[in-house]
Amino acid sequence: MKNYKQLKDLHNRIVVVTGASSGLGEQIAYELARKGAIVVACARRLDRLEVVTRECQKLSGRISVAKQLDVEDPLQIEHLVKNIEDELGPIDVLVNNAGFGLMEDVLNFEMKTAEKMFRVNVLGLMYLSKYTALKMAKRKRGAIINVASVAGKIATPKSAVYSATKFAVLGYSNALRLELKPLGISVLTVNPGPIDTEFFEIADKTGSYLSRVGFLVQQPEDIAQKVVSTIGTSKRELTVPFSFEIAHRFYELFPRIGDYLAGDLFNKK
Repeated sequence: MKNYKQLKDLHNRIVVVTGASSGLGEQIAYELARKGAIVVACARRLDRLEVVTRECQKLSGRISVAKQLDVEDPLQIEHLVKNIEDELGPIDVLVNNAGFGLMEDVLNFEMKTAEKMFRVNVLGLMYLSKYTALKMAKRKRGAIINVASVAGKIATPKSAVYSATKFAVLGYSNALRLELKPLGISVLTVNPGPIDTEFFEIADKTGSYLSRVGFLVQQPEDIAQKVVSTIGTSKRELTVPFSFEIAHRFYELFPRIGDYLAGDLFNKK
């Protein structure tokens, strides 16, 4: 079944975006609004979400709703999905974008932070995917987009915990894709490199990482356009820029050289 192709036209489609208060999630929300979607923007910062939803309404000419959500809380997630379906209608697209990272040596990494990172980056995504997919499966239509990272394909020093969460997202998404395909639901994994967003205000204690990898830094608006353009297609993975996909394949073929490049030559953290 390929009912997800119906979603190529996003007019009046209900789309849920997590981590929508800033950065890539915010820009994905705006791009969806430009396509005429009804955007449900979710995050913890309600004040920021209300700014985002007002802009979405201007862009789409349709309603946009702000929903405060802590993705660490499974009950909040379950209630969110139910409330959206009851109050607005069927969720057609879910964008799991919420997440955070921290560049820190493994030996100094606080395990409480590691546990929190897995709850946000992995378990929250899994709960949202499951509860939303249960609704989509009844209609035999839907699209789920999981934002992972290049760090889930190529691990580097000071990214062990973050990379572990994104490796988990990739593995989960690959299996989820196979299970949901017969139900008319597509699953896309997005693997961006460094993006010029607030993400690094938490992730980078030095405050200089983006400047050291300037030639690789991308703008969230550009990635948002590419992500939204995949909805309604069978594309399984989007790695941006594509040079990282080439690097990943090289790493798999020549792991010893890959370790040298990732651990020494290209280590900018």
